[in-house]
Amino acid sequence: MGFPAIMNAPNSILPHDGEALLFSESAPFSDPVWLDRLLDSLMWTPDTVIMFGKLREMRRKSAWYGDLDAHYTYGGIKRTPLPWTPELLQIKLHCEAIAETTFNSVLCNLYHDGNDGMGWHADNEKELGPNPVIASVSFGAERPFAFKHRITKQRIDIRLAHGTILIMKGKCQESWLHSLPKTVKVMQPRINLTFRNILM
Repeated sequence: MGFPAIMNAPNSILPHDGEALLFSESAPFSDPVWLDRLLDSLMWTPDTVIMFGKLREMRRKSAWYGDLDAHYTYGGIKRTPLPWTPELLQIKLHCEAIAETTFNSVLCNLYHDGNDGMGWHADNEKELGPNPVIASVSFGAERPFAFKHRITKQRIDIRLAHGTILIMKGKCQESWLHSLPKTVKVMQPRINLTFRNILM
């Protein structure tokens, strides 16, 4: 599959050991209606993880969509994909064009407000293979987002506004952790879509 050349591609916000390209307020998704479309069209369920051998239900909600065989294990639980929706397919095609790759699945997270967050982690599950390309798309409330280098502990802080796309690739997942810090200043919901390619 051929992709158009990226016009005015941003420089990586990471100084070394991987790339993170931030496309701010991407035109196709800057309309606020996108948040409501995703809230209404996706099958949201409470996110669950296995912690200390016990199943724990998280406050945030999630959904896993993708190709038929794109099964994914995270948080100790194997996820079976739901079939693509028209909205997700439209966003996926745009992300594939700017990332110059293909994706067969997407993890959808719904953060109700700033009390929902995500601790330090990397998208480095074995199903993603080495040096995965991941496209992260934000809708709704603007939230702070941070990277931390695994060895040097250098920290990079950015803000993800509605309609922004963050492309992470190269050694990003191997060398850096990332997080969505909690904040009492945010009262509105945020949806994050992370498109990825599960190795079959």
